[in-house]
Amino acid sequence: MSRLAAKFNSYYADRPILTMMITNAVLGGIADTVAQSITSIKLAAARKPGGIKDDDTMAMEIRELDRKNPLNENELIPDSKYLPPPFEFERLSRFMAYGFMMAPVQFKWFQFLSKAFPITKSSGMGPAMKMVAFDQLIFAPVGIACFFTVMTVAEGGGRRAVTNKLRDMYLPTLKANFMVWPLVQIINFRLMPIQFQLPFVSTIGIAWTAYLSLSNAAEEADAKSAPSSPNIRLL
Repeated sequence: MSRLAAKFNSYYADRPILTMMITNAVLGGIADTVAQSITSIKLAAARKPGGIKDDDTMAMEIRELDRKNPLNENELIPDSKYLPPPFEFERLSRFMAYGFMMAPVQFKWFQFLSKAFPITKSSGMGPAMKMVAFDQLIFAPVGIACFFTVMTVAEGGGRRAVTNKLRDMYLPTLKANFMVWPLVQIINFRLMPIQFQLPFVSTIGIAWTAYLSLSNAAEEADAKSAPSSPNIRLL
């Protein structure tokens, strides 16, 4: 780990933004792979004769977690013939590209916060709390909206599709964000050096990005299974 950290520091010192972009892309790819693997496990079990059985331990656990999710009216991984195939490399490439493109924005944002609210030996928790407040009240709402907008457009959706996606997914996802990220960002801003803040967030965010990937895929599956209308462009 020490060698890996030293190597990362050397790359960061030479090309900080490019290093963050590559790191973000790789971690985003890992997150979507996890999400697609979860979907594949449930889908494979559901397609067995008789559906999910008691001996399908992993599928049973996924289904129970799905049903206990308090932030969505429907299952996060819906039982639908419109679910994606076991693995979509195009979807993986979209997530990696999004992480790659967002890294400079996140990097500059963290730099701004560290300069606006510097942490010193005599004052640590106060500036960290201010950074978390700014991050969660400004960057998080905009970032979530940006994510669903970019993903919908990348999937071929138009303005109406973006509006529908934001209407259905924005508030539940923002609520989930407020349940997870304030504590993570307190640790991040209080303890992590600036060069490790984005990798730390991206690493912890593997589970969060997997949640976003599942949410995006579930909404797409629901839209495809809904009755069509000449005035509505489905996702």
